[in-house]
Amino acid sequence: MQIIRYPSKYNWAGILQRPTIDNGMLRKQVGKIIADVRKTGDRSLKRYSKKFDGVDLKKLAVGQKEILAAEKNISDSLKLAINIAIQNIKRFHSIQVEEIKKIETMDGVECWRRPTPMRRVGLYIPGGSAPLFSSVLMLGIPAQIAECSEVVLCTPPAKDGSIHPAILYAAQKVGVTEIYRSGGAQAIAAMAYGTGSIKKVDKIFGPGNQYVTAAKQLVQMDGIAIDMPAGPSEVCVLADNTANPEFVAADLLSQAEHGPDSQVLLVTNDETLIEKTIKSLNAQLALLERKEIALKALDNSKAVLINSMDDAMELVNEYAAEHLIIASNNAQHYGAKVINAGSVFLGNFTPESAGDYASGTNHTLPTNGYARAYSGVSVDSFVKKITFQQISKTGIQQIGKTIIAMAEAEGLDAHANAVKIRLNQL
Repeated sequence: MQIIRYPSKYNWAGILQRPTIDNGMLRKQVGKIIADVRKTGDRSLKRYSKKFDGVDLKKLAVGQKEILAAEKNISDSLKLAINIAIQNIKRFHSIQVEEIKKIETMDGVECWRRPTPMRRVGLYIPGGSAPLFSSVLMLGIPAQIAECSEVVLCTPPAKDGSIHPAILYAAQKVGVTEIYRSGGAQAIAAMAYGTGSIKKVDKIFGPGNQYVTAAKQLVQMDGIAIDMPAGPSEVCVLADNTANPEFVAADLLSQAEHGPDSQVLLVTNDETLIEKTIKSLNAQLALLERKEIALKALDNSKAVLINSMDDAMELVNEYAAEHLIIASNNAQHYGAKVINAGSVFLGNFTPESAGDYASGTNHTLPTNGYARAYSGVSVDSFVKKITFQQISKTGIQQIGKTIIAMAEAEGLDAHANAVKIRLNQL
C-alpha cells in the first residue's frame, strides 16, 4: 500500500486515479463477444461457458427441481441469515414506493405522476470464486417491491455446471422467475438482445468486473437500459485520530479481497493512524483465505496523509467513492459534508460489510467516480415515472392564452391551433 504525504491539490487527480486496463482493447474484446452472441445466440453462450468457465453445458435454463433442491444444500444458519437480511432490505426499500400525488397547477389543470413497473428486467449476479448471492437480494427485492412481472437472473456456472445453492435459494425467496447458467459479457449480450433460450429484457442490473461493465456500456449505446456503470469494487476510509486502526485495516481488506482490480483508499490527517493501520493490515492479511487476491488489490491502493480534515473531506468528495466509511467519533459532522459517494458508513462501528449484506441499504452502487452523477439501485430503478394531466373546460380557458402566446412565439402555429380550436368550441 503506497503512502502519500501531504500532496498538493494539483496532484490529487493522479493520486485518485482508479486501476484500469486498456479501454480500447477491452471494448474490442467485449464487442466481439456481443456480436458473436447476437449472431449465434445459445451456441455462443455455451461456447463461452466452455472457454471461460470450463464447463460443457447441455442446457442454459435452471429447472424448478434444481431450484427447490438448493434449500437442502445450505445450512440452517445461512438460511436464517438470508431471511433476516431479506427482512431488513425489504423494510428499507418499501418506504421508497412513491404514492400518486395529484396537483392542480391552476384552476382546472390537474397533473400527476404514476410509477409503473418495468415488465421484464435482467439481473447479473457474479459467480466464480465468490458467488454473490447477496446481490440476488439487493436486486431481486426492489424488483419484487416494484412489481416487475418477469425477473431474469444470469450467473456463471461452476465447473460441474451447477449454480451455487445460496444463489438459487435467494432467487426463489425474492421472486426471480427465470435463471440461466451464463456469465460475463456474453450474459449481458444475451439479456440485451435475446437468444433462443433467453428473451431480451427491458433493463439490465448488476455489478461485475471490467468486462461486464464494458458490455453494459456497449449495449447501452445501442439503446438498452442499464442501472449504472458498476465495475470493480472500491472503498475509501476517511479517518481522524479517534479511529480504530484495527477496524480501518479490516475495512480496507474487506474490499481488497473482492478482486485484484479493486481499490482501497485511506485518507487521514493522522500519520500515526496510517502506521498502526498498515501494521494491523499486514497481521490480518496473513489470516485471509483470499490473501493473494487482496495483495494484488493493495498494490493499487493508497494511504493519503492530508493537512486537515477539511482538506481530507474535499479530497474524498473529489474521489466519489462507491463506499465511503467515515471512521471518527465525529462522523455525523463529516457526513453532512459528503456530496459524492455511493453509500456512506458513519462511525467506528459501521463496517461496509453491513451494507453489503444485511443492514437494509442497497449494495449495487456506482464505482469509478460515477457517484458524482449516479445513485445506487433502489425501487425507483425498476419503475418508470409516467406523467399525466387532465384539463377541464375551465382549465383550457384559464391556460389557453398562455399556450397560444408561447407557441406562436416559437413559430409553431399548429400547436397554437390545437388550443384555439378548443376555445372556439367553448
